[in-house]
Amino acid sequence: MLRIDCHCHAGQGDGLTGPWDTDAPLDAYLRRAARAGIARSVLLPAFHSDYAQANLALSRIVAAKPERFIGFAMVHAERDRGRVLPMLTTAVQRYSFAGIKVHRHDAAISREICDAARRLRLPVLYDLVGESWVVELLAEQYPDVVFIIPHLGSFADDWRAQLALIDHLERHPNIYADTAGIRRFDLLLQAVRRAGAHKILFGSDGPWLHPGLELEKIRLLQLTPEDEALVLGGNLSRLLGLNARDAAAPAATAAHGR
Repeated sequence: MLRIDCHCHAGQGDGLTGPWDTDAPLDAYLRRAARAGIARSVLLPAFHSDYAQANLALSRIVAAKPERFIGFAMVHAERDRGRVLPMLTTAVQRYSFAGIKVHRHDAAISREICDAARRLRLPVLYDLVGESWVVELLAEQYPDVVFIIPHLGSFADDWRAQLALIDHLERHPNIYADTAGIRRFDLLLQAVRRAGAHKILFGSDGPWLHPGLELEKIRLLQLTPEDEALVLGGNLSRLLGLNARDAAAPAATAAHGR
């Protein structure tokens, strides 16, 4: 079964307020992911004051193991205003990145970002930090853009925001969620039951959360083999248009290496 982690940070930030903007080393994460049988990982930059620079640095990490890593470019809605499309075009054409990451702690998502996502046909991983109401606007204004909401809407364990997001998942075909860092297991279970396994993507929020531990939550859902395969990699493969044969190749390599 193909396993893809849709949410892992990598590279250095240029702040020193916490791990999220200081450094996201991959050595321990990759050992843990290999033991868990995770074949590929979507890499996201750490917080940075210049995302053009951070995306370039991330591209070097991805280019070193293109069969293992998938890059998502990060943009800042306010600081990068007026240059979002050129930044993302560079990320796609020169770095072969496959998506966009936006974080509400930087700034709220903007029409400029969504327009660029539509034009380049890129999914947007948007950490909305509990502001689940914005999903209604995104779904209505950009029904042809895929939005992946990490942590079921709240890394801070805001159950109200997560319940609201489940409603959006159920109603809007272009809204998805990842499983990274969800602590209220019954809400994750409810999301799968109400919205369907085809709307949920496995993510770990590595390297700071253990990918094996996050993976165990998926196993505990006791899904059918078909639904578990969707959550663990099938959904992301479909959204990114990954070639299943190429995506599965690293798994065999990792297994042989162990």
